[in-house]
Amino acid sequence: MNSTNTAILLINLGTPDGCDISSVRRYLAEFLMDKHVIDVPYLLRWIIVWLFILPFRPKRSANAYQRIWTEQGSPLMIISQEVQNQLATKTSEPVYLAMRYGRPSIRSILSQIHKQHPSLECIKVLPLYPHYALASTQSVIEKTKKEAQTLSISTPIKFRSSFYNDPLYIKALSLSIKRALKPGVDYLLFSYHGIPIRHLGKVDPTSRHCGTKECCERASIAHATCYKHQVKVTTQLVIEQLGLSANQYGISFQSRLGKDPWIPPFTDELIPQLAKKGVRHLAVVCPAFVSDCLETIEEIGMEARDLFLENGGTEFSLIDCLNSDSDWIDALQSMCEDDQTFQPL
Repeated sequence: MNSTNTAILLINLGTPDGCDISSVRRYLAEFLMDKHVIDVPYLLRWIIVWLFILPFRPKRSANAYQRIWTEQGSPLMIISQEVQNQLATKTSEPVYLAMRYGRPSIRSILSQIHKQHPSLECIKVLPLYPHYALASTQSVIEKTKKEAQTLSISTPIKFRSSFYNDPLYIKALSLSIKRALKPGVDYLLFSYHGIPIRHLGKVDPTSRHCGTKECCERASIAHATCYKHQVKVTTQLVIEQLGLSANQYGISFQSRLGKDPWIPPFTDELIPQLAKKGVRHLAVVCPAFVSDCLETIEEIGMEARDLFLENGGTEFSLIDCLNSDSDWIDALQSMCEDDQTFQPL
């Protein structure tokens, strides 16, 4: 039995077990019934999910998953396991991997950690989301705490909530983009996962900063949990590393769901506009994701590519996520070793 004092738990979003309709429906049900994803009262959420979404969406989503599925399975799962294995070679602490939705579940991995290392002094949880959001980071934190209580795990659990401005993360992201940029690219689009605008206010600890004039630019404690501020900071730090001018890049938000107001501009609306304005070679990077998945490979690499070419663009480049890039593994190692960045919650 390993006598280590600390274990590392990486948590990614998750993926269906398979690309068939049944597997996708099961995954979507768990995902969409999360109160942090569709943040309305339970009964209304149940009606929306089971009566208006699940009768139709699983078939469309299964078709999309089938376009990216590999012989080994889900790209997100394969990549996440590679990251886990590579990080494990660089640290003496055992490294575990769980998914917020689907398998391996947070509960099953916490139980495994507790059985294998009953005398741990700390479990360090690192959600693999660079930017803090209600539907991602906060959901993981609350789910982990709940499952630990259910399992009666008394080992202290500490979380790192976001790493959007971590110097080694920025370095890894910048270098990966620089290596991938092809000659002739005349515009780089940073496409981040979208969130409903109301989520910004829900996690604002001041209850009054988000939504005010230039709120992302004015210093505030609200920035520690503000997704919009954090993606802007990531973008700014990266373009400084790349030496891009203001007319060479842009920010947009993808993957919106439902009819509520989401953070604009929307990727699927901006890309055709760029093509019509004369951008001929567009490169897109998705920094909200550290592992390639449905939202990057299919939504951007296939659907967005078609939109761009259909509206006059001539060449489209999807820049891979960090995946198991060696600079990214080094950044993860550094973050996991920096105990000061993990906070008990």
